[in-house]
Amino acid sequence: MNESRRKKILARGRPGPFWPAEPLLGGWYTEEEVEAATKAIRDSMDPTTVGFGFICPEILEFEEEFAKYCGAAEAISINGAGTGLDMAMMCLDLEPGDEVIVPAINFRAAAMAVIGQRGQVVWSEVDARTFNMDPADVERRITPRTRAIFPVHMNGLSADMDALQEIAESNPHPQHGPLKVIGDAARAGAGGYKGTKIGAKGWMTVFSFHTMKLMTTLGEGGAVTTDDLEIARRLRGIRQFGSAHDGWGTNYKITKVQAAVGLVQLRRLDDMTGQRVKAAKLRDELLQGIPELTLPYEPPGYEHTYYLYTMLVPRAWAGAKRDRLMQIMNEEHGVGCGVYNRAVYADSSFLREQTAGQELPDSDELSARLFCMALHPLMTEEENEYTAAALWDAVERVRCEA
Repeated sequence: MNESRRKKILARGRPGPFWPAEPLLGGWYTEEEVEAATKAIRDSMDPTTVGFGFICPEILEFEEEFAKYCGAAEAISINGAGTGLDMAMMCLDLEPGDEVIVPAINFRAAAMAVIGQRGQVVWSEVDARTFNMDPADVERRITPRTRAIFPVHMNGLSADMDALQEIAESNPHPQHGPLKVIGDAARAGAGGYKGTKIGAKGWMTVFSFHTMKLMTTLGEGGAVTTDDLEIARRLRGIRQFGSAHDGWGTNYKITKVQAAVGLVQLRRLDDMTGQRVKAAKLRDELLQGIPELTLPYEPPGYEHTYYLYTMLVPRAWAGAKRDRLMQIMNEEHGVGCGVYNRAVYADSSFLREQTAGQELPDSDELSARLFCMALHPLMTEEENEYTAAALWDAVERVRCEA
């Protein structure tokens, strides 16, 4: 994008609404979702024989289709990804002092799930190009107390599951055998990895259907995929008061109406994601040539969904200059920018206390350099061009201020 074109775009002003860095509706709705929800409600009106049901046909069909989509043997629908992360940790039967390795650049949910089940979080560094768990660093942090490796498929890009699985199998726990690899795919449904979909590899994978995510079931919801049939049975028991496995359980179910809407969203997921990827690739082209920016990276054999469009400023701009760049974008150009995410312990005093003494210098540096800029499949090409022109301008201004 040359300077003359950028100036013309900015002179016209912002062409649409303010897009936050993380838009509030990721998988948007059509009349088909509205009709599916309405039908599910109308079909539930008989109080003697129907109602809204418990594990009803809509839920079973949604689970079957979601498992098929991911290439997994089983999918268990639940009321949210946080619930799924908790359930995954429950299935480890952690004892006090047992360790779970979690990437430090992350949202706090995964670490909270470990601590909630009496485990000890061990932070790992991430790869600076992918923002995903660094397998080499994970291997250095394994001890005889390690029970699981807990990668996050960060901001739409799969973690290196093959490398992590190999490490897990090569470093067995002295009592429990091979370590478990549990994926957090809250931000990465529909992503691809070496010819598979995210959700096909690992002991379990947890998905979110929250309002911001790539598909959504009326604002909340989630699922866990697995090939372990016994674990699937246990997860279903935990979800429904222990009935499937004669153990502890409670109510973590999704609803009939959510499942009906989820079936439509799932059918549309590849199209919605394709539009998101198209917008991201156009932006890549528009931002090429800015020396201060490292653009998102997609390794060969991976399929990035660009849930968030994540970039890095140079080391010399870490902290204050990065923040100044985002300030110009947010306040002067009306383009949402934010940091998703800093190292978890930087934003949570509770998690900082729980992991005191652990040092993650690479994660600390990345926390001061990364930022995300608004991206959504429904952004018009004109809006996308404006966001790029605005970022060119903001970078040039920070460069001059420096």
